[in-house]
Amino acid sequence: MGNYRNFNLAAYFVARAAARITRGQLEEQLAFLEKHIRLDKVYLEPWRGELASHEQIEMCREVFHAHGIKVSGGLTTVIPTPEGAKPKQRLFNTFCYNDPAMRQKLKEVSAFIGKHFDEFIIDDFFFTNCACPDCVRARDAFNREHGIAAGWRDFRLDLLRRVSLEDIIAPAKAANPACRIIIKYPNWAESYQETGYNPKEQRKLFDALYTGTETRDPVTTDQHLPRYLSFSLMTYFENMWPGRNGGGWFDTFDVHITEHYLEQAYLTAFSRPKELMLFCFQSITDNMLTAALGFQLDKLDALLDHAGAPQGIVCYLPDNCQGEDHVEDHLGMVGLPIVSSPYFPEKAESILLTASSACDPDVVGKLEKYLAEGGTAMVTLGFWEAVRSRGYENLTSIRSEGRTVTANRYRVEEKEYICVFPEGRKSTTFRVPEFRNNSTWALVKTVHDEENDGILLRDWYGDGTLLTLSVPESRPDLYRLPEAVLSRIRQEIPVRGVWLEGPSGISLFVYDNDSVILYPYVMDGAQRARVRLHVKHGSALIAEPGGKKTDPLYFKGNEAVFELITMPGRYVLYRIERKEKQ
Repeated sequence: MGNYRNFNLAAYFVARAAARITRGQLEEQLAFLEKHIRLDKVYLEPWRGELASHEQIEMCREVFHAHGIKVSGGLTTVIPTPEGAKPKQRLFNTFCYNDPAMRQKLKEVSAFIGKHFDEFIIDDFFFTNCACPDCVRARDAFNREHGIAAGWRDFRLDLLRRVSLEDIIAPAKAANPACRIIIKYPNWAESYQETGYNPKEQRKLFDALYTGTETRDPVTTDQHLPRYLSFSLMTYFENMWPGRNGGGWFDTFDVHITEHYLEQAYLTAFSRPKELMLFCFQSITDNMLTAALGFQLDKLDALLDHAGAPQGIVCYLPDNCQGEDHVEDHLGMVGLPIVSSPYFPEKAESILLTASSACDPDVVGKLEKYLAEGGTAMVTLGFWEAVRSRGYENLTSIRSEGRTVTANRYRVEEKEYICVFPEGRKSTTFRVPEFRNNSTWALVKTVHDEENDGILLRDWYGDGTLLTLSVPESRPDLYRLPEAVLSRIRQEIPVRGVWLEGPSGISLFVYDNDSVILYPYVMDGAQRARVRLHVKHGSALIAEPGGKKTDPLYFKGNEAVFELITMPGRYVLYRIERKEKQ
């Protein structure tokens, strides 16, 4: 690594600044940044709708090299309407890839960048939503040829595959055969296929990929992304293409609370990235957030000295899937350690299947085999609804008839049919899993007057355990469920023998070297919390780096139970000492 032991630090430098900045201005901006952070690399962008000159690119490169900063290139695929052409209705001025003049300009720009850099990255505007008459005609012809009744999805996936190869890769590598090209994927993974992002095919074409981990303010922005995505999406792309995920990219935009900016860095770092990318050089200059980030980068670096490779309940998200968007991230924010993968995790200790998983037409058979061989699977009720008529009746008595229930009181089975009846902070609506008593068993139920309905249910199949979870109709209502409900869910699906007992709004990250990280989010009403960490065969927790030792509060069977205090916005890594290996 470079200036940090566990990751490189990079910044993206946009074309508008590259085209206009003077040497003196650049030196002044670097002087500010060097007070607070230690950059290893800059991605210098010649094109974002306008092209910076050769002279400006070389001047910027000289300055960065003089400061010991490596330089790669960047490309953002936006373009103004060509002179004399009729304007098209395009989001963010993204390209119309059925416009020959626009495509020709992209080829020229790609060749220019390839000539100037041995490596460049494509920012996440490499999509299309253009529905101009030319695009409509091309879509209809494609759909007719491929027997598709309607829709943009398959047409755009194929279009951007061809554009990747013909308009970016081919001209760049013709100009510089040694050029390495990285595609950055945005944070809105649930929508890739509708706009042409095509990791399934593009990972065969590009040299590497990069991950957008910006989550910003989840309430006032248009993307409604749970903050856990900054971790889970990194694991998704690392599992997709091991060793080729270049890093995580986040920005300063649309954050109104300092911790919401910093949390992007924390969760990206917890995924063990090669690189952290700050977008952009111009927005982090003369910005108080940069000083706060610099303070935390050194702490994260020291913490990661003690973390291994991320482990977790593997959420299966096959290529080009969509359904129950980000439910896995909401579950991650209530203490389930979740990682994601586009491949069915047949060897994983535990897995999560959602309605998105059902986009794999063979998923029911894969699940049956996984359970028969002894795996533990949690599936959402949305998954069962999505695989209706695919033979899932072999696995469970659960059916969904569309009925809902609204309640704020629950029945939680603790042990040997002894139950507690906690109340939530607000009434919550769930879809009801209809099931046959004693064929399927309910571990957690809603209680409403003289009726109760299951929301966490268990089946056994072969040597495996099958859990069904009905998540609230409004996903953030998960955060308002009682501690007893959340803890019972976590208890049923531990990772490496570890599970968290406590309130929502705390994430648990588990690593393969017997270390864990607890991170409580800064959320409305968040306070210090007392939590208990259950560890199979545990004997002590050591807070790292250089922290105190915590002995078990008590033992429960083969579990050691540790009591800990958490503070919103403060992450802690604990190294687990065990009596014997798990």
